[in-house]
Amino acid sequence: MPAAGVVDGDEPWMRSLHADTGYLLYRLGLRSGQLFNATLQESGLRLRHYAMMRFLATVEGALQRELSTRLGYDPSAIVGLVDDLECRGLAERRPSPTDRRSRIVVLTEGGRDFLRRAEDSSRRVRDELLGPLDEPDRRTLHALLLRIAAPGTAAAEPPPSS
Repeated sequence: MPAAGVVDGDEPWMRSLHADTGYLLYRLGLRSGQLFNATLQESGLRLRHYAMMRFLATVEGALQRELSTRLGYDPSAIVGLVDDLECRGLAERRPSPTDRRSRIVVLTEGGRDFLRRAEDSSRRVRDELLGPLDEPDRRTLHALLLRIAAPGTAAAEPPPSS
């Protein structure tokens, strides 16, 4: 016999938990990371590597501290991620053109090739996650997430096409 307050087999605490937008975003992020990491498993890379490479593909190079700030990763994690990419020939450290004491991280042509090959996997993960949404809802969700994640940049980055 269901406990008092249980509706359709849902525990009351689950109803209140699923009413929490922050929790739902956390769960979606976990699921997204798990799905994407599974697609990258053969390469030995993880979503964090892929995100760094996607960022590097948009710039002419970045200081490691800039990568930390832009990606929201702990600075101590950046060194290992760059080392991993460098060992695979996907990125390299070069002298900074503006400060000879600094080195920038640059995506290599091999890194660009990897990103091109990974695009299908990225699209499959996105389609699996967003399967219940039609195209207008996907665009709306993307725009809303941009407004939350990076105020002032919503108009700068169009939603990915499905």
